[in-house]
Amino acid sequence: MSHYAVINPATGETVREYPTISDGELTKAIASAQEAYETWARKVDVGRRAALIARVAELHLERIESLAEIVVREMGKPIDQARGEIEFAAAIYQYYADNGEAFLVDEPIELSDGTGSAFIRRSGLGVLLGIMPWNFPYYQVARFAGPNIVAGNTILLKHAPQCPESAGAIAQIFDDAAAELGVPDGVYVNIYADDAQAAVVIADPRVQGVSVTGSERAGAAVAELAGRNLKRVVLELGGSDPFILLSTNDMDSTVRDAVNARLDNSGQSCNAAKRFIVIDDLFDEFAEKFTTALTEAQPGDPTVEGTPIGPLSSAAATARLVDQLDRARAQGATVLTSGEVSGNFFPPAVLTGVTSEMDAYREEFFGPVAALYRVGSEEEAVAVANDVPFGLGSYIYTTDNAQALRMADAIDAGMVWVNIVLGDAVELPFGGVKRSGSGREMGRLAMEEFINKKLIRIAG
Repeated sequence: MSHYAVINPATGETVREYPTISDGELTKAIASAQEAYETWARKVDVGRRAALIARVAELHLERIESLAEIVVREMGKPIDQARGEIEFAAAIYQYYADNGEAFLVDEPIELSDGTGSAFIRRSGLGVLLGIMPWNFPYYQVARFAGPNIVAGNTILLKHAPQCPESAGAIAQIFDDAAAELGVPDGVYVNIYADDAQAAVVIADPRVQGVSVTGSERAGAAVAELAGRNLKRVVLELGGSDPFILLSTNDMDSTVRDAVNARLDNSGQSCNAAKRFIVIDDLFDEFAEKFTTALTEAQPGDPTVEGTPIGPLSSAAATARLVDQLDRARAQGATVLTSGEVSGNFFPPAVLTGVTSEMDAYREEFFGPVAALYRVGSEEEAVAVANDVPFGLGSYIYTTDNAQALRMADAIDAGMVWVNIVLGDAVELPFGGVKRSGSGREMGRLAMEEFINKKLIRIAG
């Protein structure tokens, strides 16, 4: 089988295989991106680059139905959630089209001595490589390509092997937008590359940086290559985000938020809530209501409107989650509820009694499995929340505003959400600490990762 293939996770059918790029074609792709950088991206003003990204946003919305159907086939995302992802991707592109010029404006520096002036000018670096995951095929590309093209870079995009059709559709959008606006080829180039070829790209002196969203293993491998070749790198990796409940005036609403935070994208989201840490006097009520509500959401046909969760993305993903749940049970965890796995359709499961000696305590469950923890104090909640290798997002539910801010300061995470879930927005930066990665995407900070902050000093 080809390295790139669409295998429908709902049916197991191999829909289509895509050939891996040849070494000769890869050489041409890198040269094309470098040529576009030298002749267009670094020479035109930000308005021209923003116009390209604005048209890319429009084309996503114009083609929303066909784009949504693709990801249903590729990774089993329910159809209405697929449309929502595409709308969010379009909003991201539009945000950078609208705000890029302001984000790149020269930054004056007040001189402490001497005459004249000085300022920081922000400009692109050159060719960047993006290595993108399967769980949000359009959104992940948007938050990398949008800000970096507006900043003056060009893009080589290696998508996940199970997402070749969406990768091709995104590339077609960029090609069509470029043709309409008279933009040369090479500003955005899709490459169906394998891991060895990706290493060649990272080592190429024309490539100035790499951004990867994926597993810890993938991130470590890319970071090692980037370090060896002195390339800038942004890593957005795994997460085991805590949902901490210390007090509430509305348990039913809190439970709804907790369920939504766990089941987003069928539980296959790096910043989904996965560990539910509940103060002792609320634990029993929360556990009962949460377990009931979570198991009401059963996997179903992703082509049907309103399906709450679809199949897991692949047979490999299903086997991995089954193994994790089996090991948790074998090591002594209590499974409050689970269902029968059928193909890649994995019913929600809830664990309790997970201790620090168990694998489940520090693993990321990438699917609809939740672990509940009972704690006796705010301090214990922080200790449990931080006792994992990850530090992506976190959720704090409390009626005490001062406590919320204390907790926010104490949690090891790149993002803290207080009394809100699924609050991501185009203007809000996204990223983590510890083994969840480094660097930021989204918001203004995304345009600070792959730019040259050039000092210009002019004599008076």
